[in-house]
Amino acid sequence: MQFKGRTVFAFVMLTMFASVLVTLTIADKLIDPKERAEAALTAAASDRASRYGLKEDELTKLNAVLELIETKYYEKVDRHELVDGAVNGMMSSLEDPYSVYMEKEVAQHFSESIEGSFTGIGAEVTMENGKIIVVAPIKGSPAERSGLLAKDVVISVNGEKLDGLSLQEAVAKIRGPKGTKAKLQVLRSGFSEPVQLVLVRDDIDVETVYANLRKDGIGVIEIRQFSLHTAERFKEELTKLEQQGMKGLVIDVRNNPGGILPVVVDIAESFLAKGQTVVQVEDRSGEREKTLSEGESKTYPISVLMNKGSASASEILAGALQEGAGAKLIGETSFGKGTVQVSYNKALGDGSLVKMTIAKWLTPNGNWIHEKGIKPDIEVQPPDLYTVARLSMSDTLQQDMLGEQVRSVQIMLHGLGYEPKREDGYFGLETKEAVKRFQSEHSLKVTGKVDVKTAEALEQAVIKWIQDENNDVQLHEAIQAAGRK
Repeated sequence: MQFKGRTVFAFVMLTMFASVLVTLTIADKLIDPKERAEAALTAAASDRASRYGLKEDELTKLNAVLELIETKYYEKVDRHELVDGAVNGMMSSLEDPYSVYMEKEVAQHFSESIEGSFTGIGAEVTMENGKIIVVAPIKGSPAERSGLLAKDVVISVNGEKLDGLSLQEAVAKIRGPKGTKAKLQVLRSGFSEPVQLVLVRDDIDVETVYANLRKDGIGVIEIRQFSLHTAERFKEELTKLEQQGMKGLVIDVRNNPGGILPVVVDIAESFLAKGQTVVQVEDRSGEREKTLSEGESKTYPISVLMNKGSASASEILAGALQEGAGAKLIGETSFGKGTVQVSYNKALGDGSLVKMTIAKWLTPNGNWIHEKGIKPDIEVQPPDLYTVARLSMSDTLQQDMLGEQVRSVQIMLHGLGYEPKREDGYFGLETKEAVKRFQSEHSLKVTGKVDVKTAEALEQAVIKWIQDENNDVQLHEAIQAAGRK
C-alpha cells in the first residue's frame, strides 16, 4: 500500500491519548506539494464543491436553523460554536469512534504531538457505546504507575461524571497542567464496585525504543509507540544486538497503542523477505492494496510479546511477523483496532481538522482483526498483582469488614507471599494475621489493620514486585520461544 505523502501518529491530548486520534493517520497538511500542484488543488476543490457541496434545500435548512438560534434562542450564542457543533454532529452521526472533528485548539495539540511531546497521564482511550474505554496506559507513565489498565471504563474525573459527553469533552475533563491530580473512577472487569485511582499529570517519556541483550544471547526490544523516529531507533538497536551475536529476538509491544503506518511497515520489513506482504488495506468498494516488503528475512527466531493494550500498529507488526516471518506471539489477545484514518486540515481552512476512517487494514493473509484482536500462539496471563486495583483509602480496613478494597489487599498479600487464605473481600482472621506479618517485616506498627501507612507500604511493595523482571512470566515465555530454533 503506497500512501502519497507522510503519515502521522495522532498522539493528540495534553493528558490522555484519544484513540480517535491515536490511529494510522495521514495528515492532509503534510502531503508533498510536488504531488498536488496548486492548480490541480483549485480544480479539484471546485469539482468537489459542485459534486458534494450542500444542495440549495439543505443549505436553506441549515441557514434557517442558524437564524432561529441567533434570533430566538433565550441566550446569546457564539456563532463559531454553532458551526463547530454542526460539524461535530455530522462526524458523530457516523457512529465511528475513530472519526472525529477537532476544533482549532485541539488540532494544534494534534500537530504538536506528532513529534511525541506532550504532558498528561499517558494513556490512550476510545469511546464504545457511549463509554470511555482505556486502550492502553503507556509504560512508565502516571497512568501505568497508578494501576490504570486496558479495558477499564472511566466513569468520572475529579468527581465529574463522563456520561453523555463526547470523547473530546471527556478528554478535556482529564487533561490539565503538569503536577495536578486527576482522580479517576473506573469500572473494571471482575470488580463489583468502581475502582478509585489518583494520577498526577506529568511529562510523558517520548523515547519509544528500549533494547538490551541478555546473558543467554536473547535480545529484547521494547517498542512503546510508533512515532516519527521509532523505525530509525529500532534499526539502530537491532543492528547493535546483531553485532553482539544475538541468537534470538523478543519484540515487546505490550500496552503499545499504535502509531504511524509507514513506521511499522519499515520495522516489519527488517524481518520479511523482499516481496512478502506486510499489510493489506481495503477501501469502501472492497478493493485491496498490498504493501510489499523491500527488506529481508532473518535466520534467528523471533517472538512478539503482546497484551490487550497492544493496538493498531502493534497488531499490524504482530500479524505481519506471525504470518510472514514465523514469529511466535506470546501473551494475551490484542486490543482489536483494524481501521485506517486520514486527517484533513487544509480543506477546513481555519486551523481545525477532520480525521476520518477511510479503510480497513488486514493481515498479510487477509484477516481483519477489528474488535476481535489477534490471539497469541502461546497464551500467558499476567499475575494478579499486575491487574489488582490500587488502594484508595477512606477508612482503615480491619477484621470483619467486606468490600473490594479488602479484596485488593488480599490479592496483594497473596502475591507478595503473605498468604491471607482467601481473596473474596471478607477481612477474616487469616487476613488479619497476614497483614500483621507484612507490617512486622516492613517496620510498621503491628495492628493487623490496614491504615494509610500500611496501604502505602503495600502499594510500594507491589510496584517493586512488578518492576522485578524475574516476576514477568510473559517475558520469560517469550524469551523461551525466541530461544527455540
